[in-house]
Amino acid sequence: MTKTKLFDGTEVYCLRKPEAKMLDHHVEGYLQNGIEINDGDVVFDVGANIGVFGVRAIQKGANVQAYCFEPISDIADVLQKNATEIANDRIKVLRCGVSDKSSQATFTYFPNTPALSTLHPEQWDENPTAFRDAVKGTMRNPPEGMKWMKLIPPVFAGIIAKQLVKGSKKVNCELKPLSEIIDSEQVEKIDLLKIDCEGAEWAVLQGIDEQHWPIIKSLVIEVHDIDNRLQKTKELLQSKGFTKLHAEREAGLEHTHMYNLFALRS
Repeated sequence: MTKTKLFDGTEVYCLRKPEAKMLDHHVEGYLQNGIEINDGDVVFDVGANIGVFGVRAIQKGANVQAYCFEPISDIADVLQKNATEIANDRIKVLRCGVSDKSSQATFTYFPNTPALSTLHPEQWDENPTAFRDAVKGTMRNPPEGMKWMKLIPPVFAGIIAKQLVKGSKKVNCELKPLSEIIDSEQVEKIDLLKIDCEGAEWAVLQGIDEQHWPIIKSLVIEVHDIDNRLQKTKELLQSKGFTKLHAEREAGLEHTHMYNLFALRS
C-alpha cells in the first residue's frame, strides 16, 4: 500500500499510483448524461476497488453517504484505509462481492492491475485481443497528468497488457445479493447505484428484489456487451421505470465490448 495525489491534490491510498489516477479519470466518465451527486445523497458503489469513486462522491456534499463494495481482501484493505483516514468514515466498506444470491466464488486477482480483477476472467479468454485494445485505447486517450502515455508506440500495447495480467492469483470471496445489504443496512433510498464489476453486472441487477427497485433513483453501469447484454439490461431497466437511458463507449474503448449505461427516472 502506498499513497498518491490525484490531479486536484486529493490524497488517496492505493496499490498502484498510475491506476489510482486512471480510476479518477473514469469517475469523470460516470458523472455525465444526467448522472449527478447532490448533498444528502446515498451512493452505492458496486466494484469500488480502492474507493476513488466513493471519495469523489462524498466531496459533493457534507451529507453524502457512500456504501462501497469490494470482495478482494488486498484491495478492500486499501479501500478501508481511504474510508477511515481520507473519508472520515463517511464511506461504509462492505468486504463482499454482489451477485444474484449469497455464495462463495473464486475471483482472479491481478496484483499488477487490481482494477481488472474479476469473477469472469473468461471474458478476456473469449476475446484475446480485447485487453490489448483497451490498453492501446488508454494510451491514445490518457487522463490529465499522464499525457506521456501518448509517447509510447502502440506496438507496445500487447507487451504492456501481458505484463499487467502477469502473476494473477485465485482468491475466494463472499458474494451477497444487493437486496440483502439494503435490508441489513436499513437503506431507505439509493440516489445513485454505480456498477463496475468487470463482467458481473447482470448478476448484480438480478440480486435486486422487486420491492427495492423503486428506491433506486439513477444508475450508471459498465456493461460488457456479450450475448446482447446491453439490450437486455436496457429492457430490464425500462421495465423498472427508468425512462432516460443512454449508452456510450468511453474514449479509447471504441473497439471493445464495454459500454457505460446511464439510467434515470423521469
